Amino acid sequence: MTTVRIVEMGPRDGLQNEKQLVPLATKLELIDRLAAAGLREIEVTSFVSPKWVPQMGDHDALMRALVRRPGVRYPVLAPNLKGFQAAMDAGAEDVAVFAAASEAFSQKNINCSIAESIERFLPVMAAARECGVSVRGYVSCVIGCPYEGTVAPARVAEVAERLADIGCHEVSLGDTIGVGTPASVQRMLEAVAARVSLDRLAGHYHDTYGMAVANVHASYAFGLRAFDASVGGLGGCPYARGATGNVATEDVVYLLHGLGVHTGIDLEALVDCAAWISQQLDRAPASRVARAMLAKRTEMPA
Repeated sequence: MTTVRIVEMGPRDGLQNEKQLVPLATKLELIDRLAAAGLREIEVTSFVSPKWVPQMGDHDALMRALVRRPGVRYPVLAPNLKGFQAAMDAGAEDVAVFAAASEAFSQKNINCSIAESIERFLPVMAAARECGVSVRGYVSCVIGCPYEGTVAPARVAEVAERLADIGCHEVSLGDTIGVGTPASVQRMLEAVAARVSLDRLAGHYHDTYGMAVANVHASYAFGLRAFDASVGGLGGCPYARGATGNVATEDVVYLLHGLGVHTGIDLEALVDCAAWISQQLDRAPASRVARAMLAKRTEMPA
């Protein structure tokens, strides 16, 4: 049976754009519920300045209070050496860095060019090697940019190759504003896979235009075996106006299980988690699968 890895983004990418500050206890419970549902890689927080992302201001307290389950990895975002050192001090064992395939987005997001952003990662990569810590790389705006429009696949391939070359064990390809279609995603993957092997790539698709599940399917057919997703469809990018959440984890799991793929995730427990965190945020789950399964439960006779 084919196996696909799901990297859960809910606690970090999912919550980072919430306007109200989510209590630390809620974040910790969300992480534990996700682990209990079978997620084995859960990105839990971001070691960036609270000035830029206030929701992640409790990163140190979260890492110190986190109860780790055996066999579960809890990566954090640490985009510079200061963030990396703080993450290590707080007990992190896996980190991620992020770049963009769009110059304009890079400037808006981290106030530097793409080349400068990758140069800033070099001390992080050196420190990570010394600590024996694995580093994952993200590429934002792999299909389109809110400032530049369409992004050329060749540019995405260049950035992905650079991240792989400096030591990122995996590169996650992010359709940050959710404009991708199976055709545009395939063109992007063809360009990137010519430079970085498929087993070092992951798909990260937002659902702004309702194409995220279709893009996951197209990427799976292309050969990708790792995907990022966010429970309940939580998320959005603070630097991309109008971008909605990552593809919902439940929707991806439902798709993959329907294809006979092994994920190790309990879909019923995952839907319970989606319902719980959505209730904490006073909204309905964005996930079609969660809504359908929850509605079906209420219709069943006692």
